[in-house]
Amino acid sequence: MAGSQEQVAVNINGDGSTAASRETFRQAVVNTLERRLFYIPSFKIYRGVAGLYDYGPPGCAVKSNVLAFWRQHFVLEENMLEVDCPCVTPEIVLKASGHVDKFTDLMVKDEKTGTCYRADHLLKDYCKDKLEKDLTLSAEKAAELRHVLAVLDDLSAEELGAKLKEYGITAPDTKNPISDPYPFNLMFQTSIGPSGMSPGYMRPETAQGIFVNFKDLYYYNGNKLPFAAAQIGQAFRNEISPRQGLLRVREFTLAEIEHFVDPDDKSHPKFVDVAMLEFLMFPRNEQMAGESAIPMILGEAVSQGIVNNETLGYFIGRVYLFLTQLGIDKDRLRFRQHLPNEMAHYAADCWDAEIECSYGWIECVGIADRSAYDLGAHSEKSGVPLVAHEKFSEPREVEKLVIVPSKKELGLAFKGNQRMVVEALEAMSEKEALEMKASLESKGEMDFHVCTLGKAVSITKDMVSISMEKKKEHQRVFTPSVIEPSFGVGRIIYCLFEHSFYTRPGKSEDEQLNVFRFPPLVAPIKCTVFPLIKAQKFEDVAKIIAKSLTAAGISHIIDITGTSIGKRYARTDEIGVPFAVTVDSTSSVTIRERDSKEQIRISIDEVATVVKEVTDGQSTWADILWRYPTHSASHVEDE
Repeated sequence: MAGSQEQVAVNINGDGSTAASRETFRQAVVNTLERRLFYIPSFKIYRGVAGLYDYGPPGCAVKSNVLAFWRQHFVLEENMLEVDCPCVTPEIVLKASGHVDKFTDLMVKDEKTGTCYRADHLLKDYCKDKLEKDLTLSAEKAAELRHVLAVLDDLSAEELGAKLKEYGITAPDTKNPISDPYPFNLMFQTSIGPSGMSPGYMRPETAQGIFVNFKDLYYYNGNKLPFAAAQIGQAFRNEISPRQGLLRVREFTLAEIEHFVDPDDKSHPKFVDVAMLEFLMFPRNEQMAGESAIPMILGEAVSQGIVNNETLGYFIGRVYLFLTQLGIDKDRLRFRQHLPNEMAHYAADCWDAEIECSYGWIECVGIADRSAYDLGAHSEKSGVPLVAHEKFSEPREVEKLVIVPSKKELGLAFKGNQRMVVEALEAMSEKEALEMKASLESKGEMDFHVCTLGKAVSITKDMVSISMEKKKEHQRVFTPSVIEPSFGVGRIIYCLFEHSFYTRPGKSEDEQLNVFRFPPLVAPIKCTVFPLIKAQKFEDVAKIIAKSLTAAGISHIIDITGTSIGKRYARTDEIGVPFAVTVDSTSSVTIRERDSKEQIRISIDEVATVVKEVTDGQSTWADILWRYPTHSASHVEDE
């Protein structure tokens, strides 16, 4: 039987959900999490800092278990190469990746107090507030506000500023006027070394460390594609106005995979393993038509071209399995395709795993086919070719562009600048070179812009030879594409907390007991051991059981306080412990399962084996109930 709060937990995200019920439910979850030290605001005795949180003992254990399962599910299963790169990154690396110039959010300031706000958040809050609370809103106005919410990510600074003015939006805390939106770079800047001459940043993602190591990883992998590299680590973003607890923070853990693949062959040998999975997908056509997510079979989504390729589809399927096995509710999980205006120009296709919680749909995993952009950008900036090779079984005849600068003629004409002109000529694309060839043949000379000189120079016919020649090639050299699943670990964990939380009636009529229904896989502590009463003989048995649990690698706690067994059960249910061992004799004990409250009787020397079997996922509790007699507890829970 479920209590009233459990009913809230189930209904908050249905069509009938209200802001009040979502807020009530969220408050119950957060209060429990903070009281039981899953996480707390950092530097609390100094009034804390927005967007920074500390994980306490149970929170650390849940996070550790989630990451251990991530490693098992992805790194071990897919034979990935795991790396660990520094958080401090030189400016040149993030210049090449585009972060220095483009990693920005639009910000507005309170014109009187100087307080900063994210411009899109102010507009989003206004629209949501109107839609939820303004009963006089016309259907036409409601449709307009919904459209604004749908295209919010695509609004330019000017369009966003115009909407803020049109709706008369002011600073939320003071109602003062706000400035026009302007870009704010989200990276924390620092300097490397004492001179301050070498600028750097705290990394905003872990991916760049993998890209810059591609050449060595490719060699380590035997110069073979495809292969994947993975990294778990801290990332930093100087959020303008962090809110929503663990969902928007300034320092967080990312788990990222970069799967390198031949751009001409994005098939995946294991796609068949996930092709029959069916789950909620939200393709761009449904979004643009104002419809909802629909259940789709993954194999059909790929064969119909809704998902761009098999490798991207394979990772979408693997992410679905990962999240649902952690304990995320499959009915509150969807995969949303990026709209064309959301995607970078180089991306082939992008999908976000979004999880619904009391804050709405939250992006927790991004799965993107980023084409060859990243490796190409770092090759160009560093001068080191980050490429792969495909050896041909038979040599192939191909037409190749051959550019031969005449160093003698160029030396006479440009003297000390000869090298820069030679490099610029050799770096021409095929199109540029053929245009130059035509121009030189018809006119005898032409102006040619040399970037490194910052000016145009005159090139004559005798300074360069340009031709197309037939050559035999023994291999193909290409820049691999990369498919990148990127996991926001803190966001996944917070959604897991909400999806796992419910309450049930306690001993008194108005008492509600909090429970986290974590799967044993992620539960912070797998088992508790309770002597039924304070008696030395029972405490001795409890210590023997504890020793066997430790030897089996099972996290556990012993509770020998004199409080009633019901209160001890409630205490451990509240931190999501799946099993409780009650010592009520010196030869056998009971094991109680958290959610059903069912108990079995078992001999002392079998406890560790049975608990390990279930927590490792080799058996379910239902399997155990078949093998052992159920026990009608004489020690009543509500005592």
